[in-house]
Amino acid sequence: MKYKKHIFICTNQKEEGKKCCGEKRGMELVEEFKKLVKDNKLNSEVRAQRAGCFDVCAFGPAVVVYPEGIFYGNVQPEDVKEIFDEHIVNDRPVERLKLNF
Repeated sequence: MKYKKHIFICTNQKEEGKKCCGEKRGMELVEEFKKLVKDNKLNSEVRAQRAGCFDVCAFGPAVVVYPEGIFYGNVQPEDVKEIFDEHIVNDRPVERLKLNF
């Protein structure tokens, strides 16, 4: 794998009235994660990027971290630093946001 951690953030936009992660909300999370990657000089080890639908719309905004394949739901901008510090840097998933399937 090219990166130690790969963060995918859903930015899928559905038609009005349907629950979704949403491009606006999702892109805000993408930018927050990218800023932390850059600020921590982890560009060669960690990648954060937008993604299409994960089919967990009821739990959005959704984020998936690989290689673990851990899904996070209802992620808000204020949760990004915690996910980054705990999971990305210290390999400790954030249990309160984790989706268990």
